[in-house]
Formats: sequence, C-alpha cells, structure tokens
Amino acid sequence: MKPTEFADDLPSKPSRSRVWIYAIIVAAVLSVGLFFVGRYTARRETGTFRSPTKSIAVLPFENLSRDPDNADFADGVQDEILTDLSRIADLKVIGRASAMQYKSGVARDLRKISHELGVANVVEGSVQRSGNRLRVNAQLVDARTHRQLWGQTYDRDLADVFAIQSEIAKRIAESLQARLTGREEQALAAKPTNHPEAYDAYLRGLAFEARSHYLYVRDLVWKAAGFYERAVQLDPNFGIAWARLSRADAVLYFNRVDTATAARGDAAKGALEHAQKLEPNLTETLLAVGYYQYWVLRDYGLAKTTFGRVNNMLPGSSEVPRALGLITRREGNWDESVAYFEQAIALDPRNAELLIVAASTSAMLRQFPAALKLYDRVLDITPNDPDAMAAKASIYQAQGNLQQAAKFLSEINAQTPSESAFIVKMTQLKLERNYGEAIRTLHARQAQFHFASQYDKVRDQLALAFMQRLAGDTVGAGLTAEQVRNTLEQLCRVQPDNFYLAAMLSQAYAAMGRKDSALKVAERTITLLPRTKDAVSGPTYEENLALIQTIFGENSRAITTLTQLLQTPYNSWVYGSTITPALLRLDPIWDPLRSDPAFQKLCKDKQPEIRAISSPR
Repeated sequence: MKPTEFADDLPSKPSRSRVWIYAIIVAAVLSVGLFFVGRYTARRETGTFRSPTKSIAVLPFENLSRDPDNADFADGVQDEILTDLSRIADLKVIGRASAMQYKSGVARDLRKISHELGVANVVEGSVQRSGNRLRVNAQLVDARTHRQLWGQTYDRDLADVFAIQSEIAKRIAESLQARLTGREEQALAAKPTNHPEAYDAYLRGLAFEARSHYLYVRDLVWKAAGFYERAVQLDPNFGIAWARLSRADAVLYFNRVDTATAARGDAAKGALEHAQKLEPNLTETLLAVGYYQYWVLRDYGLAKTTFGRVNNMLPGSSEVPRALGLITRREGNWDESVAYFEQAIALDPRNAELLIVAASTSAMLRQFPAALKLYDRVLDITPNDPDAMAAKASIYQAQGNLQQAAKFLSEINAQTPSESAFIVKMTQLKLERNYGEAIRTLHARQAQFHFASQYDKVRDQLALAFMQRLAGDTVGAGLTAEQVRNTLEQLCRVQPDNFYLAAMLSQAYAAMGRKDSALKVAERTITLLPRTKDAVSGPTYEENLALIQTIFGENSRAITTLTQLLQTPYNSWVYGSTITPALLRLDPIWDPLRSDPAFQKLCKDKQPEIRAISSPR
C-alpha cells in the first residue's frame, strides 16, 4: 500500500460558518456500522493439510421440481440435514455458509472443494416435490477419490420429510462410523410439526435466513421472519419455528433498521415465550434465549452462559463460537473474541460473513494490511460483491489512499442496491470534496431508488441537505433539513431510546445551526449507548459529539475526544472502521481544528496498531 495524501490541498483557514456543512455526509454513513460491525477472523491454510476422515460438507441440493419456488424448499431440506449432522459430536461438519457457494446443478470439482473446506467427504443431493409427494436423493462421496460411500433415493409423502432427513443423517453417520449418543439419537428422531404447509414455510424461512448470513442482506431477514410468522400461524404448536421467529425479530431490534424497532423487541420476547413453553430444552430454543439476551437485553454475561450450555449440543456448528466472539467483542475483550472467531472459521472456513467479521475487526484495531487480505479472501468467494468491494475501499480511505479507494467504487451509482456500498461512495465524494457529484447522485437516488426502510431515506435526505448547503443552495438545504428534522423528531418520540435515531437528530439540528439542541441530543446519545455497554459501537457516539463540538467551535473539547478515540478500537459510524490520522488530515469536517497545534499533532502521529490479528496467507 502507498497511501496518497491530500493535506496540501486543504484550505489553510476554513470558514467557521461553513464547517457544519462538512458534517453532512457523516449522517449519510450512519448505517455503515450496521454493515461493518459484527464480522471476524480467518483460518490458516497449508498445502500439507490432511482432512479428518469423519469430516463432511453438505453441499446445496438441486431443485428438480417444475416450480422454481420450490428451490427454497430444497435449500431448507439441505439445511436441516446439515443441522442434524452438526448435532453429532463425532463428526466435523462444515458450516452452511461455506457450503452454500458451491451451487447445485453445475459440475463441481469435489477434490477442490475438499481442499478448500478441509473435509474428506461431501453430501450431494436433489429434491423433487410434486403436490404432496416428495423425492429426495442423497449420496455421500469421498471427495478425495470420488468414491460413493452411500446413496439412497426416497419416494415418500411430504409428511415424511422429517423421517427422510433423520434417516439420511443416520446413514451418513453410520457410513463414516461415527458414534451417536442417546441424546443425539433422540434429537434426530424429533418431529417438529405435523403440518406440512407450516413446515414448508419454515424451510423457506431457513433458506432466506441462511442467505442473509451468506450475503449479509437485512432484507432477507425480514423475509425469513415473514415465513416463520406464517409457519406459527399455521401451527401454533411449532416450537422451533417460534424460536427462529424470536431470533429474527431480535436481530432486527438490535440493528435498529426499521421504524418498528420497539415492537420487534416485544415480538422477540413473545415468540421466545412460546418456544420455551412448547420446547424448553430444544437446542434452537436455547439459541433463541441466548440471542434474546444478547440482542435485546444486552446482558452479555447471561448470554455467554446460555451459549456455553448450547455448545455441547452443537459440537460441529460454527454458530456458538461465532456468537461468543461477537459478544466478547461488545464487552471489549478483543483477545477472547479473536479466539472464538478462529474456532468458528475452522468450522466454516469459506464463510464470507465470518471473513467480513475478520476484516472489519482488523480495521477497528487499525490492522489495515490484515483487513485488506481478508477482504481479498471474501472477494475470492464472492467476486465483485459490492459490499465487500466498498468495505475494501473504506480501508484505503482510512489509509488516505483515495485513488486506490476510487477503483473499487467506480461502479457504485444511484441505483446501487447495497446501502453500505452507496454510503462508502458518498464518503469518497466527501473526502474528494466533489460535492456537485454527490448532490446529483443523492437527487437521483431520492427520485428513483426504492428504499428498504425509512431510516435509509432519512439518512440520504440529511446528506442531501448538507451537500446542498455546501454547494451554496441555502434555501434548498434549509427546506430539506427541515423535512428531515420533522421526520426524525416524530420517530424519536415513538422510540425515545433509539440511539441511532437520536444521533441522526443531533446531526439534523447541527445542520440547521441549532447548537443547544444538537449538543444536548448528542450528549444524551452517549448515555443511551456508552462504551461501557458496547465497546464496538459506543465510542462512535463520542465521535459524533466531537463532530458537533467542532461544528460549533468547541475545539478543545473535540480534540480531547479525538485523542482518546485514536487510541480506542471501535467501529466508526463515519468511516466504517475507525478514525485515523489520515482521515483527520483529509476530511473537511475537521477543517476548523487545523490551526490548533494539538490537532496538527494528531494528524502527524503514526497510528498505533492496537493488536496484531492472525491472518492467512
């Protein structure tokens, strides 16, 4: 990497009356944290690696049904078989996200898959559904020799799908001479519902949920929640579906991504209570308990205890170490978090979401070379993925290399479906001070784009207001900012404890020049989510306060906060990783501080690497 600096191009004495204008684009990146926070580490690969004999990957099943909608059903059957195998302690089972990339219906190089996933065996299959009849074909293959170890075709009624899945898992275990405990036998034999349509909806929900992890798209979580709701409507006694519904609502509550945030928390609690009443000892119920404790209650200690209980029930799954890694990171226990994520990656080595976790956490710790290598691994799995490319661009931005960042953002435009990629593009235009292009792009997006949530639209409107002001259109900027303020105040009245909304409202007040209101709301936002409660996201609200202090001339206080933040690993809502000396030098929002020797020192200091992160290759 050869960082490119543009400090000499900055105005030496910026006008204080214009500084708050530069804050605009900060609001346009409020959701970067939602995209970047929560992803981590990578496994080491060696050419001499020998796959354990009892290691296995369940590859996506091919949908042979005439109805393409049954593809989700086929994905769900594969997912259930994988889950059943993950319950068997004597097997090493690769996680679903790593397996999902090997699409069905095309020729697959099993030897290559064996090497990439570190497994000796793979399961392939197909699903054909016609009315209430079901045909499932499955085979176990030694991927190193292409020798079939077991295979069977099942022609049965749809109601027998549970028995089919259970039998496939048992036959695979027997073929690999894996030992099953009595508890594992009992878990495999369980029949979650007697309602075929409810189970169909549940499998479709599983398919969308699995893709949401693989593609890290929140819209898929909403769709998954809808199918789980359908499942429990059809069968109110469907305990595992209630558990999955609770999880979906809990993560939507945690991420604050829609206007129904408060209701999501209540819905997660209600669904969990149903699951606990129906299936209190079910693994999925205990997982739902752990996620509710983490995502809704933010009781990290209690959540860790719950996930610890589940770990013995899902010995072959990456889910528990992943969850523990995320939780310990929120606590600020970075070393412990790294260890948990390394366990998760070992079980799910080509999981793009886990690699994103690795890269983003490396970025939080300002280990940028490691972060770039990890994003390269993600792009190897999902070539040209806009989210991964934008994330990589944000690392170059943090290093001050805008020229290199621009190469990864050239295809991002007003119609880009990825909000995170669009946000990084707007950050790039801000750092380049190309406000005219930013305004044109924001206008086009407001007019043409279908926003997934009101939050996204409000954020872009706020960005537009500031950029209009920056370009000298004070009348247009005032009208846009007023609309944003009205909307945000209404949302905050409904959700008074929503720190994400409060932060945006403080930005809106700052854009309108309302100093007292902006500072008051920004200070309150810190109390809503202090760093002691969330080591990953809490400090970003301190950064927001520093920005508003800068806007209104409280330079000394802002510099004190920035000094502390430069020594803190966290996820910046402004930059997608964390603040750096290079970003302080480049970003116009800090222009009013440039004449202060203390700020100049921050810009010149070499950024310390807070902790070394293990990285492959």
